[in-house]
Amino acid sequence: MLETSGAHRSSGSKMKAAGAPASDAVSAVAAPDWDLVTVPSRQGLEAVDILRLRTGVGPVLHDSSGDTLGFLVPPGTADGWDLPGSACTETDGGGRRLAGDPPVAGTGWLVPPESSHPVTDPALLRQALGEAARTIEAADAL
Repeated sequence: MLETSGAHRSSGSKMKAAGAPASDAVSAVAAPDWDLVTVPSRQGLEAVDILRLRTGVGPVLHDSSGDTLGFLVPPGTADGWDLPGSACTETDGGGRRLAGDPPVAGTGWLVPPESSHPVTDPALLRQALGEAARTIEAADAL
């Protein structure tokens, strides 16, 4: 599971981004502060596909066990996030540049940062996660 120890989900608490700023030798994308929406992998992978086909997706992390995905979303998203089956954690992204190493310890990039989508739009993510849940439910009913 994406490590968010010490952070309070869907609240004003903050999670400190892991790692030092990226090396200048690595192409980096300027990142605004961000919150992190964490979902089960199966639902997250469906949502990534939906977003890629429609509007685009911002950076997405996966944990080392493959159980969860984390979508970087704009700061303040955690204050109003209430989608069942997911959690949103306010972070201290500090405007650091995203590059080779992910900003959360124990994770890797599923979708690396791009300048065109520095974060995922939370309203579009909510829609995609809902559609993904319905798709999974329908597939499991077969």
